[in-house]
Amino acid sequence: MQDEVRTLNDIYALTCSIDRPAAMKYKKGDRWLDISVPEFRDTVRWLATGLRHLGVKAGDRVAILSENRPQWTMADFAALCLGAVSVPIYPTLLGWQIEYILNDAGIVAIVCSDREQLQKISEIRAHIPTLQHVILVDGTPQAGVLLFQEVVDNGKRLEAKQGTEWFDESRKSRKPDDLATLVYTSGTTGNPKGAMLTHGNITSNVVTVRDIVPFQPGDTALSILPLSHILERMVDFLFLYKGGTIAYAENVTKVADNLSEVHPEYFAAVPRLFEKMRARIMDNVAAAPKIRQKIFHWALGIGQQRLQYMVERKPVPGMLGIKSKIADKLVFKKIHERLGGKVKFVVSGGAPLSAELAAFFIGAGVEILEGYGLTETSPVIAVNRPDKRRLGTVGPVIPGIEVKIAEDGEILTRGPHVMIGYWNNPEATAQAIDADGWFHTGDIGEIDSDGFLKITDRKKDIIINAYGKNIAPQPLEALLKSSPYVGTPVLIGDRRKYLAALIVPNFEKLERDAQALGVHFNSREELVANARVKGIIQEEIDRFNKNLDRQEKIRRFALLSRDFTIDDDEITPSLKVKRKNIDKKYKQVIDELFADEGLAEG
Repeated sequence: MQDEVRTLNDIYALTCSIDRPAAMKYKKGDRWLDISVPEFRDTVRWLATGLRHLGVKAGDRVAILSENRPQWTMADFAALCLGAVSVPIYPTLLGWQIEYILNDAGIVAIVCSDREQLQKISEIRAHIPTLQHVILVDGTPQAGVLLFQEVVDNGKRLEAKQGTEWFDESRKSRKPDDLATLVYTSGTTGNPKGAMLTHGNITSNVVTVRDIVPFQPGDTALSILPLSHILERMVDFLFLYKGGTIAYAENVTKVADNLSEVHPEYFAAVPRLFEKMRARIMDNVAAAPKIRQKIFHWALGIGQQRLQYMVERKPVPGMLGIKSKIADKLVFKKIHERLGGKVKFVVSGGAPLSAELAAFFIGAGVEILEGYGLTETSPVIAVNRPDKRRLGTVGPVIPGIEVKIAEDGEILTRGPHVMIGYWNNPEATAQAIDADGWFHTGDIGEIDSDGFLKITDRKKDIIINAYGKNIAPQPLEALLKSSPYVGTPVLIGDRRKYLAALIVPNFEKLERDAQALGVHFNSREELVANARVKGIIQEEIDRFNKNLDRQEKIRRFALLSRDFTIDDDEITPSLKVKRKNIDKKYKQVIDELFADEGLAEG
């Protein structure tokens, strides 16, 4: 039957045909509850029937504004089987941002998770003329709003009278070329654009990744990244299709707890999660007795020595093998326990994973498979596999697609994974997909002699300094983030004589160490203004500068008293920095950093 999977509706049918302990798990109060395969199957069908009764028809756009939960996936499949187009929306977006998407997509119905999300819709509803139905998952009934369960129950009653023939016909009627979803790219500049992904786009990606990444039936995956993010959504499709169980994390602050409660075999995450995880580990070690610190750092050294064996999945030989077993038992076992104790591998995507961070976890025995892709490519273009990976790369290109490097270094791709264009935006479509069908990713990269793809920077983020030198900021920012005292750095230097940086410190680390450092403060504003704190950051920058080219050295920096936020339009929902917005917002601070370029040029 796998060979017959050509649409997302086929994935739904296959999901319903595979027996497993549970299709999904979710936490209610202090208990994890199961959703069986029959319950999942029937709820999707009844919800689709209920939506049809409300007047939602094939081609209509149905939005989902919700955190990860079973109803998110059920609403998605119900819309798809009905022939409608699902439109995921990040629950972190503000009302005015949501209003733009709903109007651009011409949304007919929207599923909201709770009262907080409903409030956003209530405030903008009058400005969305196409919106006919608002459906609430959790909350009390109110005028003009339907409850999720109410729509499901109504569909169940209608099915008892009408049967399931219409649903079966509708589900099977979708073709690979039919539009399945509009996924709005958060965009680091301008308004978001709705990437039009077909059933065939996403399904081709699912089927291809199925054959190269060894997910196993009966295993559990923890759903952490927002389902609005195409990576998490594709992985969830794949996992249901493979006969696994999806456990939905409560929220980002509960991930550590959920990992220890669910004991998943797999999860997908962005590098920031691994950065925070390593920072907590290192902080705990720093607070431990000297003997434990010594053991930990000894184990880290063993991890580095055995790294290549771990990458190549080869037995660790001789005395190093004996030391490895001791390091595993004394130190690395605890890191595995933080991840739930049963993790087989984790997928990293959404942003570049530094080779140094990957080496830390892989050396500790945690299998991290870094991949690469974009919303517009459904998303996977390349991925490291357990049996074929290389640190510092995003792995080999997946089978069935084409990738080439343009003359200016930009990565281009072509194949069944590429979107059909941007919704209502032919100009942007023409800029992104050329006449020969190549999608221009906007990323700069290279392919090595063994076929591994390496991302070196974003084309639009390239800094061209006053001397005409091209400087890629992301590798340098990743270097800065390896410091335990640096949280979020942003390099500045376009058309300037030297590089400077805006730095949000790692406040958890600084505040914890403040007393030992002799730093007294009453607020974060006082903390970043403290001469000792500035000195620590300068020492870290000096350490990195020693190994950098003269024009890559960071000459000046400013410390910010708060992190960048989505609410202030400084970062996207996928945590990418909106550089132009930051340039405008912190113009005065930046101007002071370059007040006398001649003196600091050195």
